[in-house]
Amino acid sequence: MYFRASTAERARALALRGHAQNEPDGSVLVHAAGEAAALEQLIEWLYTGPPMARVTAVDVEVIDPETVDWPPGFQAR
Repeated sequence: MYFRASTAERARALALRGHAQNEPDGSVLVHAAGEAAALEQLIEWLYTGPPMARVTAVDVEVIDPETVDWPPGFQAR
């Protein structure tokens, strides 16, 4: 399973909303909203990702969730 799809699966299991999308530089951008404990679990998971993933860095930026139009559920774009 690919990184975006695996991220979406993990985020849905944690009842998070948001999306994961590929960026032009080959990185994956993840926007997620939900309970703080669930967000922490997703962030921890992102450091390793799915089997066969090669994660070289994770940058976390906290944003005001009111500034984003969150989709229902979690999507891989």
